[in-house]
Amino acid sequence: MTAGDAWPQPPHPLDPLSPDEIRAVAAAVRGQTDFGEGWRFASIELAEPDKDQLAGARPARTAQVVCWNTADGRAYRALISLNDASVTRWEHLAGKEPNITLDEWHECDEMLRQHPALRDALARRGITDMSLVLTDVWAYGAALVPERHAGLRLGWSDVWLRGSPDGNPYAHHISGLHPVVDLNRMSLLDLEDDAEAEGGPDLPEVSGEYLPEIIGLPLREVSPLQVSQPDGVSFTLDGHLLRWQNWQLRLGFNHREGLVLHTVGYADGGRLRPIAHRLSFAEMVVPYRDETPDHYRRTAFDIGEWGLGFMTTSLERGCDCLGEIRYLDAVVHDSRGEPRVISNAVCIHEEDDGILWKHVDELTGPLARRSRRLVISFHVTVANYEYLIYWRFYQDGNIECEVRATGIMVTSAFAAGAQPATGAVVDERTYAPYHQHFIVARLDMDVDGRENTVLRCDSRALPTSAENPHGLALVTDEVPLRTEADGRQDYDWHAQRYWKVASTRTQNGLGGAPAYKLIPGTSFPPMIDPTSPVVQRARAIEHTLWVTPYDPAERWPCGEFPVQSAADDGLPVWTAANRPIEDRDVVLWYVFGLHHITRPEDWPVMPTDRASFWLKPVGFFDRNPALDVPPAC
Repeated sequence: MTAGDAWPQPPHPLDPLSPDEIRAVAAAVRGQTDFGEGWRFASIELAEPDKDQLAGARPARTAQVVCWNTADGRAYRALISLNDASVTRWEHLAGKEPNITLDEWHECDEMLRQHPALRDALARRGITDMSLVLTDVWAYGAALVPERHAGLRLGWSDVWLRGSPDGNPYAHHISGLHPVVDLNRMSLLDLEDDAEAEGGPDLPEVSGEYLPEIIGLPLREVSPLQVSQPDGVSFTLDGHLLRWQNWQLRLGFNHREGLVLHTVGYADGGRLRPIAHRLSFAEMVVPYRDETPDHYRRTAFDIGEWGLGFMTTSLERGCDCLGEIRYLDAVVHDSRGEPRVISNAVCIHEEDDGILWKHVDELTGPLARRSRRLVISFHVTVANYEYLIYWRFYQDGNIECEVRATGIMVTSAFAAGAQPATGAVVDERTYAPYHQHFIVARLDMDVDGRENTVLRCDSRALPTSAENPHGLALVTDEVPLRTEADGRQDYDWHAQRYWKVASTRTQNGLGGAPAYKLIPGTSFPPMIDPTSPVVQRARAIEHTLWVTPYDPAERWPCGEFPVQSAADDGLPVWTAANRPIEDRDVVLWYVFGLHHITRPEDWPVMPTDRASFWLKPVGFFDRNPALDVPPAC
C-alpha cells in the first residue's frame, strides 16, 4: 500500500466501513422511515463481531447507526446487515442525545455570526467586522441546563475575535457574551450579555499572535535533519494487517475512538502469542476548574460528545512525521450520511530509540544493540486544542502509549486588580484557567489467552530486624483482584504501584505465569467534590483503574450518550454488580492525562505536554527477547 491509499475494500470482519458501505447503510436507514431533511446521522460504524464470533466462521458484517429527527428530537439506533443492506433492528433511544456533529458546529457558527442580536452586542463593544468573529459551541451537562430549555438539544457558545484575517482566533475572548442555542432548530434562545464582565467593554491589549509573519519574529537557524531508510521499511502492511519484526496487529478506525488496535500479538517460539484483543481510547473528560460565568459550564467529553475520529486531521511528511512513512486514509461521514475521506489520517513509521542493550566486557570489549520502535499515530484537533496520539511498539516486547497536547489555551480577561485565583496570568489582564484532561484507555487484554487475573503489585520495605539488620530488604506484594469492587484501584506513589495481567492457563519456562504489567504515568486524582455535576457525569475519573469482565456491549466508561447527561451510566453502573474478574477475560480501564496548571510559556500556542503509560512484559518471556536484534555497526 502506498502513501495516501484509501482503506481498501474490507476483506476482514474487523476492517472499518468503506465509503460504499457507508452510503449503503445510510440509504437503508433512509428507507426505514419518513427520513426527511430534518434527520441527521450522528454515527455510522462497524458493529464489531465479538471474540466468539471471530473465533468461528467468518461473521457477517453489520453496521450500527445512531440518528435523530431534529423536528421532534427523537433519537434512534439501527443495525444494518451489510450482506443485503437490510435494517435488522430499529429502536427508539428515549431520553438520549446523540453526539454533537461537526456540521452542527459549523452551522451554529454561521447562524450566530449572522444573527442581529449578536451583531448588536458586538457593535456595542466596537466590533463590526463579523469575518473576524468566531463562535465555538459547547455541549451542556443536564444539571446546568436552564429549566426553561429542558428537553431541547442545547448548546452554549463562546465568542472570539481575530486581530486580523490571519490572526489567532482564540487570542481575544469576548468575556461575558455567551449565546445559548437550540441545535435542532439552529436558533438563538438566549444571549447572555454582561458588557462589564471581567475587565469591562474594552479588550485588553493582548499579544496573542504566534505566526512569525504576523509578529515579525526572526527564525532561529536550524540545520536540516533527515531520516532515511535506503533499503525500505521493515514492516509490512497487508490491508489492515500490520507486521513488524515479531509484532502483528490489525488497524481499525471509527468516528468515536479514532484509531483502534486489534488482535495485538507477538511471535515467539514459532507461534503468535496474544497480548491484547483491542486497545483504544474510550473517553476524554476535560473539566475547567473555574467557577466564573465564562467557564463554569466548560467541561468537554471530547470522545463521547464529539468523537476523535470525526476530528482527526490529515498528516504531512516532514511536519508531523519524519522518515519513511506509510499513511492510511480514514473514512468517516457527515450528518447527512455521506462518507468523508480523511487523507493521511494514520501514520506508520519506524524510529531510532537509542541503545536497546549494551555491555562492555573487560576481555571481549563493548557489545551494543540499537533500539528501534514502530510508531502508529494520529492527530486530532478539538477546537482550540490538538491531541497527538502515539502507540509505540518496541523490539523487547514493550508497548508505550503517549498523548501529546498542544494548541491554544482558553483565556479570559479580568478587571485590573481582580485576577482570579483559578488560573495563571498569561498576557495583559488575561488569564488561562487551570483545567484537567482525563483520558480513559480501554485495554482489552488477552495475555496468552482470554483467561487472565489482574494483580495489584506494591513494593514494600521490610522493617529492620535480625533477618534484615541493615533495613535494606525490599519485597513486592501481589494481591489478586477477585471482584469488580477489588478492581477499583488508585495509584499509590509510596508503593510504586503497578498492575499485572497474568495468564491463568499457561506457564513460562521458569514456572511462573506469563504476564504484562501496566505501568501508570501522569495519573492524578480529580480533586473535585464528589457531588459536583462533573463527577456525577464522569464517575469513571474517580479511580486510576477499573477492571471489568469482558462484555462487548460495555464500551463507553461515562455512558454511551454523555451529551446533556445527568449521571455516569457506564463504569459505576456496570461494576455495581460486583462481578468476578479472577481467571476471566478482563478489560482494564486506565485513567491518565494532564493536570494542567497553566503558565505563561504555554501562550499563545502551547509547546506539547505529554502523558503516557507502558504495557511491559513480566515473565511473558523467559529472558530478554531482544537478544536476536542484529548489530548496527
